[in-house]
Amino acid sequence: MPDYHFNFDVKYSPLEKIDVNEIVAANKEQWFNQTLSQINGSVLRVGIIQGEFHWHKHDDDDELFYVVSGKLFVDTGERTFELGPNEGVTVPRGVMHRTRAPEKVVMLMVENAGIQPAGD
Repeated sequence: MPDYHFNFDVKYSPLEKIDVNEIVAANKEQWFNQTLSQINGSVLRVGIIQGEFHWHKHDDDDELFYVVSGKLFVDTGERTFELGPNEGVTVPRGVMHRTRAPEKVVMLMVENAGIQPAGD
């Protein structure tokens, strides 16, 4: 299992330009997650990942995965979503899932600000 790094600090304030490319260029970790902005009760996060996340679920929260670069697999108990650049999927609350990235993936996630990324 990779060493997960979740950065919950909000990197960009309202009316500040969000630069995902800058974050990607500076990243040296295999599994990196940074909160970019808070929007009402939700957050926008960037994930830079390679490897497999563990199976988990969020009892009270939906989670959207949107691929910027690379190929991401989102497994659920029912099916596997293969996502390329500019593709995404929303995993509804209560659904067991995991993400997999055989090679480096940059993705955006939209989720409740209070979500526990590793699952409930």
